[in-house]
Amino acid sequence: MNRSKLLLCCAALAVGTFTAYSQACAQPLDVDREDVRAFIQRVHQEHGLDPETLRSILELARIQPPIIEAISRPAERVRPWHEYREIFMTEARVTAGAQFWAEHRALIERVSAETGVPPEILVGIIGVETFYGRIVGRHRVLDALATLAFEYPPRSAFFARELEQFLLLVREQGLEIETPVGSYAGAMGMPQFIPSSYRAYAVDGDGDGRIDLWNSMEDILASVANYFKAHGWRAGKPVVASAVVPGGSAPAELAHQGLNANITVGELWSAGIGLAGPAPRETGAAAGLFVLEHEAGPRYWAGFHNFYVITRYNRSLMYALAVHQLGEAISARMEEGVHAD
Repeated sequence: MNRSKLLLCCAALAVGTFTAYSQACAQPLDVDREDVRAFIQRVHQEHGLDPETLRSILELARIQPPIIEAISRPAERVRPWHEYREIFMTEARVTAGAQFWAEHRALIERVSAETGVPPEILVGIIGVETFYGRIVGRHRVLDALATLAFEYPPRSAFFARELEQFLLLVREQGLEIETPVGSYAGAMGMPQFIPSSYRAYAVDGDGDGRIDLWNSMEDILASVANYFKAHGWRAGKPVVASAVVPGGSAPAELAHQGLNANITVGELWSAGIGLAGPAPRETGAAAGLFVLEHEAGPRYWAGFHNFYVITRYNRSLMYALAVHQLGEAISARMEEGVHAD
């Protein structure tokens, strides 16, 4: 799609419905483009997929400008923390999380016991990702990945690999190429796994020989837990704590917005920074200090090893804190024994 057409379609999004806009703007992928032909050749050479079959599949893809618009303005980049938090920390989502936990209690507790990933993290992830299956995405995965692979230069290499992984996933799991729907970034199912994560970390929790992240709760929960276990989750260890910064200290020198624990708990204490919440006792324990914008102004947080494991699911500090806080709120609701019928 040429850029002028793309911009006109993006402008139409502001005044039209998604359906009408998609019909007007979606265009078939041009499989004779040099980059598309190179993709077909590479996938053929690396994985033995038939070039004509690949060409036929890609001819089904539709370039969707709304996907480019969405990926250019993710909530965690354009909203301050207090607004981002309000998306997830709602009474409706906490109540739904408690209902979900109660309904699947035995399975959640079994998966947690087997992997060391606590129930509140399992429930928090699914709550943030899809509101317990209510919001699983409306884009065909084929369209989303093709659009980003061939029409979004900033991350075209990444999404070309994800498109490749999706094609392999379809072959392995027997999926219909046009059936799976997901997010604008091609994330699928209740836990929103991108294709590479689906292939690498999803597991067959119910033992039926397939991995179904849309309908099998056993597969869904086992896969989320396996993702965290594979990324180094440490059972029983703390996640994050509010940092108490006394007057006269200079936490900015220690703080960063990176996705790794770059200092230690001992360094925080040496700088006069307290930790209001569960924290490692060892002075050498890894930590990361970061600041988020609350309604009352900036506030510091200390993330520990497990906090940064959560960022491997979605590379955002705000995302990781939202998962933790939603899970904690649902856990508190469960302890109160207050659930909607």
